[in-house]
Amino acid sequence: MKYMEPLASKIRPSTLDEFVGQEHLTGEDKPLRVAIEKKELFSFLLWGPPGSGKTTLARIYANAFDAEFHELSAVDAGKDDIKKVLPKRGALPIGKHVVLFVDEIHRFNKAQQDFLLPFVERGDITLIGATTENPSFEVIAPLLSRCRVFVLNEHTEKEMEKIIARTNIKIPKDARDWLVQMAGGDARQAITTLETAEKLYGKITLENLKEAVQSKHLRYDKKGEEHYNTISAFIKSMRASQPDAALYYLARMVDAGEDPKFIARRMVIFASEDIGLAQPTALVVANAVFEAVNKIGYPEATINLAHGAAYLATCKKDRRAYEAIFEALDDVKKFGNLPIPLRVRNAPTKLMKELGYHKGYKLYDKESYLPDKLKKKKYLK
Repeated sequence: MKYMEPLASKIRPSTLDEFVGQEHLTGEDKPLRVAIEKKELFSFLLWGPPGSGKTTLARIYANAFDAEFHELSAVDAGKDDIKKVLPKRGALPIGKHVVLFVDEIHRFNKAQQDFLLPFVERGDITLIGATTENPSFEVIAPLLSRCRVFVLNEHTEKEMEKIIARTNIKIPKDARDWLVQMAGGDARQAITTLETAEKLYGKITLENLKEAVQSKHLRYDKKGEEHYNTISAFIKSMRASQPDAALYYLARMVDAGEDPKFIARRMVIFASEDIGLAQPTALVVANAVFEAVNKIGYPEATINLAHGAAYLATCKKDRRAYEAIFEALDDVKKFGNLPIPLRVRNAPTKLMKELGYHKGYKLYDKESYLPDKLKKKKYLK
């Protein structure tokens, strides 16, 4: 069967001028554009949601330096795959560089990242890593310290419309508007859906697009919409205290090979966001689940995840702490750094004491310690 290059690959931009979005990185006087214009070669990580242009930017950067470009997916690559792309000393022409792009670099374990480190440190390769997860948690500190981190945002609706227009596929306005909303800023998801609908039905209509989304041709994509739909259903099931539904959606993610740490991390967040003060030990359990899956891995980690999901789903729920901190953050943004009452300020010097710092402080004071402007405010309701 003849290989058919995916549409997303066919229309991939080859220069920054063709690239749509991420103006904070690619616009005039912005980091990636300046690096390319000044021929500054360095290793970096691209952290952003699916379909935001991470792979495309890596290719554009490598092409700008006429570098030897190698691409690996951390999902299925190991040390042997890395060794194959490492340059042999003196084998490359003078001035020729090797750029190694590692997609989903957060899937590399510590040993694999340690293996990469000396080659990045010596400059044998320029590493570009792409991740949907916070690199502070997933990339070892020595490697992270040798890479700059660039954060990518979801594409806006206007950017998505420009990207869809690049396909040169005729699409009615109602179908285009639906596609933009459905894709949620994921350019790859939008292009793949559009391509599938055209192949299946010949022309694009709103109904054809909706049918294409349900088509078996669009398989579960661990970086795409189904990934986020399933984790959303999992969390909402725990929030509604429905352990059976939570376990079902957990099973779907496990069966699809979802990263167990991704699931466990969401459970840790859930324990504070949705259970909070109602069951403080929920955070202890969720953290224990995360530690367990980190140490054990699949297939046994499935049992740890199930244990945690069933427990969290059956816990009483209390979102007061979650709601309180965000209400407080709103006031911080609204009012700035309001003066702290003198009686609760630190007074390490004689002058500060003379100025009234710490004066009037009582060990179990019932009078509010909030700034005067917010004295009557109640965050934890």
